Amino acid sequence: MSRVLITAGANGIGLVMALAFAARGDQVWVTDVDAGAVAAVPAHIRATLCDAGDEAQMAALFAQIAGDWGGLDVLCANAGIKGPTLSIEEMDLDSWHQCLAVNLDGAMLAAKYATRMMKPAGAGCMIFTSSTSGLYGTPYRAPYVAAKWGVIGLMKTVAMELGPHGIRANAICPGSVNGPRIDHVIEAEAAAKSMSPDAVRQGYASGTALKRLSDPQDVADMALFLASNAARMISGQALAVDGMTYNVDP
Repeated sequence: MSRVLITAGANGIGLVMALAFAARGDQVWVTDVDAGAVAAVPAHIRATLCDAGDEAQMAALFAQIAGDWGGLDVLCANAGIKGPTLSIEEMDLDSWHQCLAVNLDGAMLAAKYATRMMKPAGAGCMIFTSSTSGLYGTPYRAPYVAAKWGVIGLMKTVAMELGPHGIRANAICPGSVNGPRIDHVIEAEAAAKSMSPDAVRQGYASGTALKRLSDPQDVADMALFLASNAARMISGQALAVDGMTYNVDP
């Protein structure tokens, strides 16, 4: 049984991950900034209101984990926001900073404090949620793309630093995943490109080899694999769960 922390785990992909880890018998702790979602998390999963990009809150969270659990085996640094959908000449610096603070600063803080718990144990697994946008780029999503590329660079550096201490680090790169979040992304992109949401969605699907969008469970299944002993020699990798994207501009 592993002790698993998932940031932004009270809804969306994070909640599906949490339920998947709990279903295999792990102890699971999730965080989120959505108080309503935190309150609705099933009782067998611990949930804490916490902003992943706020260091004081993250430090307090990990202190509580250390006190209650005595350690951490698996970190899923999953917190992220979509950021603005704007052309680069329209981008404002505040929106840029907010997107990077959650997506990239949040991943760094999670890794920082998880390392302090995992190194003394000589073992651990960190799973970062990046995106296919962090592999290829996406028009009109500059801050999100920059943050998700940064997450991959962070992950690779962490894997190099911590490998000698028995700690593995990898990144999952989802493509377009069915759910409310992608619905909002599609609506914003449709408005930015003067297209219909249905046309944008179809473009996303047709731009993959499998001609369909992923489901949150597909991402959760990859997380379960990476956290398992079957992946004991996999570290420093950015693994796409996207049906093979080859056209990212519908």
